[in-house]
Amino acid sequence: MKFCSECAHPVALQVPPDDNRLRHVCQQCGTIHYQNPKMVIGSIPIWEDDGTTRVLLCKRAIEPRYGYWTLPAGFMENCETTAEAAIRETDEEAGARIALQPLFSMMNVPHVHQVHMFYRARLLDLDFSPGTESLEVRLFTEGEIPWEDLAFSTVSRTLQLFFADLAQSRDGNGFGFHTEDIRKPEVRR
Repeated sequence: MKFCSECAHPVALQVPPDDNRLRHVCQQCGTIHYQNPKMVIGSIPIWEDDGTTRVLLCKRAIEPRYGYWTLPAGFMENCETTAEAAIRETDEEAGARIALQPLFSMMNVPHVHQVHMFYRARLLDLDFSPGTESLEVRLFTEGEIPWEDLAFSTVSRTLQLFFADLAQSRDGNGFGFHTEDIRKPEVRR
């Protein structure tokens, strides 16, 4: 950030009074510009048929990770709830109608200033098609998922946790809520 969005004067990085972090502070009007993590919200849309569970994945038509598979998800918009964001993103990316179920995972991704949240969801029908940000959408069983071609570690980890909970749910245990920190691997020199 170089200029204040309130008065257009230059900003400088400094620790404001009664704060403990560097912030962009306008040198003219004194406005403190806080920068906070972005919320990425999505769903784990499933279709169950004859005891087989399939998950709907989208092949990305945009960067980052063009051509890789992901769960339908994207940035939360102002004035919407996380549930509304999950439903909207699933419709936008996969053209799919879902019944939202409880929140399943929350992944903190501090190195890119994001928090990823995924809701479990049930597809209402099989009438889905790629949106403008997807090349292809299709259903996968656990064994069919292209694990090496998943776009993001948050998606991979969420799917691993989902299928582990799914197996436990068949033994009478329910689905849990999972939270993890996904940190960028340190580069060893």
